[in-house]
This record gives sequence, structure tokens and C-alpha cells, in this order.
Amino acid sequence: RLNPFNRLQVILQHLKMSKNTDSTADVLLEKRGGAGIITLNRPKALNALSFPMIQQIYPQIKTWEQDPETFLIIIKGTGGKAFCAGGDIIAISDAGKVGGRLTQDFFREEYILNNAIGTCKKPYVALIDGITMGGGVGLSVHGHFRVATERTLFAMPETAIGLFPDVGGGYFLPRLSGKIGCFLALTGFRLKGRDVLKAGIATHFVESEKLPALEKDLIALKSPSTENIADLLNSYHMKSKVDQEKEFVLDEHMGKINSLFSANSMEEIVKNLKQDGSPFAIKQLETINKMSPTSLKITLRQLKEGASMSLQEVLTMEYRLTQACMRGHDFYEGVRAVLIDKDQSPKWKPAALEEVSDEFLDDCFKPLGNNDLKL
Repeated sequence: RLNPFNRLQVILQHLKMSKNTDSTADVLLEKRGGAGIITLNRPKALNALSFPMIQQIYPQIKTWEQDPETFLIIIKGTGGKAFCAGGDIIAISDAGKVGGRLTQDFFREEYILNNAIGTCKKPYVALIDGITMGGGVGLSVHGHFRVATERTLFAMPETAIGLFPDVGGGYFLPRLSGKIGCFLALTGFRLKGRDVLKAGIATHFVESEKLPALEKDLIALKSPSTENIADLLNSYHMKSKVDQEKEFVLDEHMGKINSLFSANSMEEIVKNLKQDGSPFAIKQLETINKMSPTSLKITLRQLKEGASMSLQEVLTMEYRLTQACMRGHDFYEGVRAVLIDKDQSPKWKPAALEEVSDEFLDDCFKPLGNNDLKL
């Protein structure tokens, strides 16, 4: 039995944990000035988003949204390498192999969180310094402000692991200019630094070394409005000179991207790339040939349908698609090849685009009845 002093220590420890400013916690949630600050704190795992982290971040955002003393929400990562490299995919794959609930619960709770960010009544500022992929994109892209730095590395690489660009990818990707969203979704192409801003994914660009000062200035704002925050971010953005002169990495290829990726089917896109035959087209063809044919077909249709849907409708659709992927073969094989064994040679089933039928695709997009995502 604990003596009263030890019991008091246990209670204090528990209180400290529940406030979650314990520096060993996977996510730190704190209030500084008028700002609620979410810090993703798994630097060794590149701040990958785990299920317990989702379960802590969501209620905190909802609480701050209602709190008259909280004027803005800031989200950032620790360690200097990554904002958030994605969701905890290996854990989901492990659960799927043994019929665990995580294959349902993780995506459900993650998408509810994505929607909370997309509908947040308080200005939401994501400091996307470092690697920002998959689930990390979901934690940032739907918010009001996304601040990229010279260290930002953006990608939606899901087609390489038998998944599709989820977390609302079906909403934001088709809304980027031209066919750039389709290109990024199918190929997993990586954008770096200022290019993340030029593609329309980030709203501002600030040097990484200026982020602590920016954060301090954001916290110091007295009852800030969205306009005040925008003004402050703009002033930092205007002063950032890194890579200012460099042209957008995809600039010279935009004509090709817009024409080659505007086809109505994956087979046609592949045919377009082959016929074009330019070094750029051949390179994209090589990349696409490594991806899961099932994922490619799901993704193309996801973006087509998502282009005219609300964020809520997209997330509902994407939840259905995750469950189809959990029932299939390619997700587990992709995770094995890319993340576990790292042999980079997945054996996709089916192995060819032509073998992924429209009937199969229709089935992936079907409502799940009582198991549908409710937003």
C-alpha cells in the first residue's frame, strides 16, 4: 500500500500526464498565452502519428475550440527532421493480419480528427518543418495556415504501399492547379521547400531558424483574429529570402502533366506516357509501374469523385476505401516490402492494371451500412 506521501506523488504524476506536458509523452498539449500548442513528440519515429496520439489530439482541439481564452492552435513536430512522416502504418498492418480492430478504429478516429481540423473555428497554424507525408499532411493541410520551410519534404506516397492518398487527399489534391494533384497522388512525387508553397499545399514559407521567433510572436498576439495571424505570417513570409529566385520544380513539366494526366483511366495515362516518350514521361512511367495497380485505380477514381465533394463526403468515401484495402492483399504486401523487409519488391495481386476490374472498384466504393464513417 502507498503511504500518503507516495500516493500524493502518484496523483501529481497522473495530473502532470493528463495535462500532457511530460517531455516523454508522444504528444505534448499545452496552453501558452492565447495559443493552444500541439507538439508531436516521437522524433525517433519521425513523429509518426499513433492511435493514442490521435485520441489525445482530437478532444484537445475540441476543447480549445470552445475555450474563449484560446485564440489560435499551433501544431508542430520535435527533432528537426520531421513534422510528421505519416500514420503508424506498421501497427495497422499487424492488426489487420490478426483481424484486430485497429484497422477500423485508426482510420475512423484519424478522419474524424482531419475533419475537426478542416472545420476548426479557431485559426489553425501548422508549422510543417521537415518531412510531412501521409498522416502528417492530414494534420496540416486542412487547417487555415500551413507554414513550410526550406526543410519541408512533402509527399503522398501511399500507392507504393497498396493504399491511396487518404486523410482527405481526395479533397485537397484535385483542387490544386491543373493536374498536379493527380500527378502527386499517382507517383508519390516529393516536393521540397518552397515548392510545397508553389504547389499550393503550404500557405506561407519561413526559414526554419525563424520558427521559434514566429511562434513567440504568434503566442504574444493579443486576442488575435485570422487577419492578425495572416498579417504576422505574411510579414515573416515576405522576409524569407531562401530559394526565392528558384523556379517551381514542376514548372517546365506542367504542360505535360496537365495533358498526360488528364486521361480518364489509368490505362490511358500509361499509354499517354509511353507515347510521349520524353525523359520526364519515361521517368513517371517507371515510377507508376512500381505502384500497386489496385491502388492506382482506386486513387484515380478517388480524385475524380472527390473533386466535386465536400471534405466530409470525401472522408466518408475514403473510409470505405481503407476498409476495402484492409480486406485486400496489396496493403499488407506493400507494407512488408517497403517498411518491414525493405526489399522494395512487392508482388502485387493483381499484377497488371488491366486485371483490376470496374466491378472490383465499384465494390471498394460501396457504403458500409452501419460501419460507415459518421461525421
